[in-house]
Amino acid sequence: MKSETLTKNLTGNAQAPADVAVVIQTVLRPSLLRAVRSVFDQDHLGRIQVLIGIDTHQGDSALLDTLSRECPENVLLTLLDLGYSTSHRHGGFYFNHYGGALRTILSYAANSRYLAYLDDDDWWGRTHLSALLLAIREKDWAFSYRWLVDRETGWPICKDEWDATGPEGGINQERFGGFVNPSCLLLDKGACHFILPVWSLAAFADGSGEDRLVFRELLKRPGAATGKYTCYYEMPCEVQRHEHHAREFAARSICWIRERSQIAAIARLVDEASTALERCDESFAASTCLRALTLNPHHPRALYLLALSKWRAGNRSDALSHISHALEVDDRDPDILSLWTEITGGGNA
Repeated sequence: MKSETLTKNLTGNAQAPADVAVVIQTVLRPSLLRAVRSVFDQDHLGRIQVLIGIDTHQGDSALLDTLSRECPENVLLTLLDLGYSTSHRHGGFYFNHYGGALRTILSYAANSRYLAYLDDDDWWGRTHLSALLLAIREKDWAFSYRWLVDRETGWPICKDEWDATGPEGGINQERFGGFVNPSCLLLDKGACHFILPVWSLAAFADGSGEDRLVFRELLKRPGAATGKYTCYYEMPCEVQRHEHHAREFAARSICWIRERSQIAAIARLVDEASTALERCDESFAASTCLRALTLNPHHPRALYLLALSKWRAGNRSDALSHISHALEVDDRDPDILSLWTEITGGGNA
C-alpha cells in the first residue's frame, strides 16, 4: 500500500497563531485520550494548538475521532501521520527510539512562539499551561514539577523530589546537571530554535536520552520554574523498583507501592468512609479516611471524603486544609472542585 502523508487541521482556524502549542508523539496508546483531555481541561482560555504526531499505528485510530469530537472551541487539533516511522528501530533514519524526528518536525510546524511537550502516557493539572506561560516571561524556557503516579491504580505516589527537579538538583546533578522531564517543559521557539533538532537524537545506545541532550542545551539559557507540581508521570512497577526510586520511596516510608496488598485495604477504607457519609456518620467517615491516608497520604478520594466529613461537621478550617491537599493532588476531579468552591465561596482553584 502506498504511504500517504496527511497533515489535517481537525478543528478551528489554522492560520491564527496560538498562545501555546502542545507537541505529542504517539503510537496511539489508549492513554492518549487522558493526555489530550488534560490539555482540553486547561484553565488557560486563550488559543491552544495540539499537534499529534503518529510514529506507528499500534493502537486504535478511532481515538483521534473521539478527540476531534471533544475538542473545545479554543483548541486547534493538528494531526501529522506520515505513513511511516522516522525512528531507526522501525526502519527510519533517526536514532531516537521514541518517535524519531517527530518532536522536531512538530516543533517547527507549531504555529506558536511557545512549545510545550506531553508524552502520551503523562497528563497535566488544569493550571499547568497558565503557570508555565507566566513563568517564561523574559526567559527562554520554563518548567513545572511533577507527581509520580502508580500505573496500576492511577493513584499519586508522591511528588518527584529527586529525579526531574530542575537545574543543579536531584540524582541527575552530577551526570547531567539536573533534569526536567519533557512533559514539564515550555520552550520559547525563537530562543530555542537550534535546540529543536536535538529531540531527534539519542544519548544512549538503546535510542533513549534525547531529553538529557535537550536539557543540557537548555542549561545554557535562562529558565524559570513555576514552583508547582502540575505534571503527572505514570510509573510502572518495574520502574518503581529501580534502585534510586526504591531508595527514595523507602526514605519516605511509602510502603503500599511495594506491599501491594495494602492497595485493597486502602480501597476498602475509602469505600467504608463513603458509605458512612451516606448515613451521615461524619465522625466514622473522618476516622476511616485518616486510616486510609496513613497508608497513602496523597489518595485524592480519601482527602476529598475527609474534607467533606469535616465540612459537614462544621469544621471549616480542617475541611479547607484537606480539600486544598486534594486539589493539589488532583485538580480535575469534579467532586473536589465542587467542594473547594463550596468551602471557599467560589475562590479560584
